Amino acid sequence: MTILLSTLNARYTHASLGLRYLLANMGALQEQTKLQEFVIGAKTTEIVERILAHQPRIVGFGVYIWNVEETTKVVAMLKRVAPQVVVVLGGPEVSHEPGEQQIVQLADYLITGWGDVSFPKLCGEILNGPKPLMKIHAGVQPPMAEIKLPYSLYSDDDIKNRTLYVEASRGCPFKCEFCLSALDKTAWPFALESFLAEMESLHARGARLFKFVDRTFNLNIKTSLKIMQFFLDKLEANPDDPVYAHFELVPDHLPDALKEGIGKFPPGALQFEIGIQSFNPEVQTLVSRRQDNQKAADNIRWLTEHSHAHMHVDLIAGLPGETVESFARGFNQLVALKPHEIQFGILKRLRGTPIIRHTEAFGLVFESYAPYTILANKDVDFPTMQRLVRFARYWDLVANSGRFAHTVPVLLGEMPFENFMAFSDWLYANTDATHRIALDRLAVLVSRWLQVAGMDKQAAERLLASDYAGRNESGSKVKSAHIPPPAARGETAAPQRQARHLAA
Repeated sequence: MTILLSTLNARYTHASLGLRYLLANMGALQEQTKLQEFVIGAKTTEIVERILAHQPRIVGFGVYIWNVEETTKVVAMLKRVAPQVVVVLGGPEVSHEPGEQQIVQLADYLITGWGDVSFPKLCGEILNGPKPLMKIHAGVQPPMAEIKLPYSLYSDDDIKNRTLYVEASRGCPFKCEFCLSALDKTAWPFALESFLAEMESLHARGARLFKFVDRTFNLNIKTSLKIMQFFLDKLEANPDDPVYAHFELVPDHLPDALKEGIGKFPPGALQFEIGIQSFNPEVQTLVSRRQDNQKAADNIRWLTEHSHAHMHVDLIAGLPGETVESFARGFNQLVALKPHEIQFGILKRLRGTPIIRHTEAFGLVFESYAPYTILANKDVDFPTMQRLVRFARYWDLVANSGRFAHTVPVLLGEMPFENFMAFSDWLYANTDATHRIALDRLAVLVSRWLQVAGMDKQAAERLLASDYAGRNESGSKVKSAHIPPPAARGETAAPQRQARHLAA
């Protein structure tokens, strides 16, 4: 083995699609190439030891915003103990502003952008000559038909235990300035028949959970319908063998033909991630986001009322021009549409994104280290931004988790943002924590807050008992209508968190 492909995933259940693309396209070097994934949080010495156990001549690292700090440590140690090993970097985090990054200084070579054909070419030159003179190489984007699909490289263990990432297209035609896809010229589809043949093979091997990473799944409705029909055919052929698929939708583009297709899916089969990001037209204009807010709202409402899809809708706090008050209005508007989850995100300055052009005019201040989260701007000062960060964390624990389905509507009342912010401030004041809050303790705290807000103690405990089998403040057991066993709700391939929303 001469070449090792590696990355640090955020979780074991994540399988790197990018590394598998590289391996699939190694050509004559494929037999000399191996893939080895790690998880962030692993000891640097153990990672380096396991890498060197393969005795590689070249190690290629996939570098992302979530792993750049730990990968930097790995590369630094690797070059100290085995300087003869050639380190090649790639990935979105190092494809922009490379001159500022320690990890790039430590490495031997960097490929920016697309690596499917450029990485094998560079490896061939490193191994066989002529030795590359330049450190940084701009990745060449080949015709889509020339890229070999990687799905056969998902192992049986991947299929059994991990989320399988797939893509029917790359790129995005939209120019939202907070997103790296703003740098794309368009979206490029893979040949549909070849892609569906690969999905057929994965399904035949036992794959049942597919996460599409396409940024605009519903851009081409004919293609969307054919892909959805593939999954619908599987469900109709064997209703007792569920399949689950995740897609990212453009919110204001949901024609009747797509609605009809979506309406055919049973509960626990579809999840849609929908990026609203902001309902403020002035903010949308500032960040070059084209969106018909009325159509987007109507489509989300239709999906929640007329489909069984699990709805995961995104908002971003900290965008230039977005005040706390305007964000609150958008948040309350979105809550009224009743998606299953609202992903409350905090703006991050992804390297290379055009959002940086607003820095001076809007006083944008970002963290110096990954994930480069915004700390303040001219409309939201630092203490307020930290309140929003805590709100986002507690929202995920309480509302998005699906564990408090009956309690959350009461907690939110008629002013969801304002009421949850008051709860968030109180929760932080009483715990001084945003992580490692045990579920039993969280349930007790929610009950206490409801009482602080004016609810009778017994009523609050009964409400929590309808959601959560835990203990009340006196320590006595409370009964719960929590999640029924799978047999009671119908088998589903949906992840556990989504299954909780199905049961609510």
